[in-house]
Amino acid sequence: MKPREFPGRGGQLNVLGGPLLPCSDDPVTGFFRDGCCNTSEEDLGSHTICVILTDEFLAFSKRSGNDLSTPRPEFNFPGLQAGQRWCLCAARWVEAWRAGSAPRVSLNATNQAALEIVPLDLLKQYAIDLH
Repeated sequence: MKPREFPGRGGQLNVLGGPLLPCSDDPVTGFFRDGCCNTSEEDLGSHTICVILTDEFLAFSKRSGNDLSTPRPEFNFPGLQAGQRWCLCAARWVEAWRAGSAPRVSLNATNQAALEIVPLDLLKQYAIDLH
């Protein structure tokens, strides 16, 4: 399913039906490295969930074979730290949830395409931006 377009930065919708807000410009995140969790058919990993990284999640990710904390200058990747925001693959978030290591989520910056993999009710349990 292609995300519906919305006028604004990136033109895609978040899981709440509003405009997709930026996730992080420092470090620059997203499949397109545009600061948003925008997606397309080319984004096979569905980098659609805007998370707030934790040490627990970063350790889980490293143990699972995706070391996000080690800098990789050859790929212009600074390495990530707890407290930073990052567009995470939806399936990886589910894996972390099943392992009890899921990071918190910004619903306003999480692409509606994530709902193909993760139910909204589950994301809401980890939301930082529900009032």
